[in-house]
Amino acid sequence: MSITDVLSAEDIAAALQECQDPDTFEPQKFFQTSGLSKMSASQVKDVFRFIDNDQSGYLDEEELKFFLQKFESGARELTESETKSLMAAADNDGDGKIGAEEFQEMVHS
Repeated sequence: MSITDVLSAEDIAAALQECQDPDTFEPQKFFQTSGLSKMSASQVKDVFRFIDNDQSGYLDEEELKFFLQKFESGARELTESETKSLMAAADNDGDGKIGAEEFQEMVHS
């Protein structure tokens, strides 16, 4: 699966453009611009599986650091504060990782 199978390359490029500078990544804005927030719950979970590098069923801080690169290989890494902010926004049960359900809830919130 390629991310462009479910999201348009133009929307992804626009979303990445909005957060190209360090500490400018805003999850909700990214989800809207990329088209992720318009997708069905099952489609969002498919994207989650694509982002989940080790296929553990969870995203940890190390995987979140490379979140933008899953959409475009040349994209920047998230800063430590962006990574922690993204984790805090989605980790509803406080276990230090984001499950598929938590990810989908964050995208659609």
